[in-house]
Amino acid sequence: MSFMIAFGFASIMLCLGMLLRAKIPVFRKMLVPASVIGGMLGFVFMNLVPWTGLDIGTDSNMYTTIVNELFTVSFISISLTSAPKGNDSAKSVIKGAVGLGLVWCLLYALTPMVATGIVYLAGNSVGMDTIYGMLIQFAFCQGPGQSATYGAIFEQFGWDNAATVAIAYSVIGFIVAFCVGIPVAKWGIKKGIAKNCGKIDESILKGYLAKDEQKEYMVKDTTCNSNIETLAFHFALIGVCYILAVGIARVLSLIPGFLGTSMGSMMFMNGMYAAYIVKWIMKKLHLDFLQENTLQSKITGWSADYLVVCAFMAVSLEIIKDWMPLMILISLVITVITAVVCFYFGQRFGGENDFERALGLYGTCTGTVPSGVALVRIVDPDFHTSTSVELGACNLVMMASTPVYIIILALASGSMGMLPAILGLGGCVVVYLIALKLTKLWGKKTFNWK
Repeated sequence: MSFMIAFGFASIMLCLGMLLRAKIPVFRKMLVPASVIGGMLGFVFMNLVPWTGLDIGTDSNMYTTIVNELFTVSFISISLTSAPKGNDSAKSVIKGAVGLGLVWCLLYALTPMVATGIVYLAGNSVGMDTIYGMLIQFAFCQGPGQSATYGAIFEQFGWDNAATVAIAYSVIGFIVAFCVGIPVAKWGIKKGIAKNCGKIDESILKGYLAKDEQKEYMVKDTTCNSNIETLAFHFALIGVCYILAVGIARVLSLIPGFLGTSMGSMMFMNGMYAAYIVKWIMKKLHLDFLQENTLQSKITGWSADYLVVCAFMAVSLEIIKDWMPLMILISLVITVITAVVCFYFGQRFGGENDFERALGLYGTCTGTVPSGVALVRIVDPDFHTSTSVELGACNLVMMASTPVYIIILALASGSMGMLPAILGLGGCVVVYLIALKLTKLWGKKTFNWK
């Protein structure tokens, strides 16, 4: 019942977000997604309810659980979806993906060092341990799902309320993604740097399609509905993957030390492994024709929308009220650093779409890949450039960040001290900078900001 009530309130917030996006000009002009608008409403709602003394049948802890589970579902769904075959130059896409991925890894290692330094200097005044600075990159670089997951792992190691802190960081990240990204996009259009901006039509601005704009394309049926609905079959595949992921998690948890605890708790990764296994089995049995890519993508989109709104509703100010001013300061500093790094390297990748790359990279490094794509769509609404494809492909390069989260989890578990952890992260930063230079992705400017 608590879950269904939480789902119901999140649904109300999504509907209100959609209504406000359509009716309020500033939201239309800023292209703020309904999930973010609804999430802000939900955040206010969930933090006002305790003051009234009303029992609404759910709480912020339930939303933290939902965020964790939805993130696993979204990773399973993404992994079950086949990559579309595009017409973009493979060389250009690979170049862009490697550049975007390496800068993302750079920020993934750099930002926790900066945040930890700020907490070290000011944390004592509010009773905040320096370890909580090591949560910022999970939120800004990875979004609410992974921030909740890694925060929960921190809590297993004894760091109270780490999940709430991490999700709060991710909420701030979503806000600055659009508050900074959209003005920069409009500036690029005004200066003529964005050469593929075209015109954003009214349907995109208001966020829904009028009756005469709607198309009946949706998806193909792959099953007989009298036997099993196609949508039910696709959700069944996700369920199979989830149970398999639980089994994988239990096997990985047998690894000694903090690695076993950490890897066993990373359900989103285990879900991804499970999805690849299921996908491989279906292909070997010649059953892959039963899966419909468009429908699978829409399931991913469904999970992403609810993931965002629930992330906002999972933040309880009562728990982190004393730390919130410091967390906002940390987030503002990290926002500035993220913007500087993204737009500095973004104009040096060496491609005609470097502005789009820089903009999409900033959105990804403060929110999620969909945030980055949303910003790119402002300056490239018809996707004339390969930027969106590159943002998707750079996920493979992001695997180079593995040493970073191993170091941070070792620190959180007590297996490593703070100084060795900072030195290790600094070493990773140097390696990523060298990689950018060696791959010739740190070159001359391709556009100017003046």
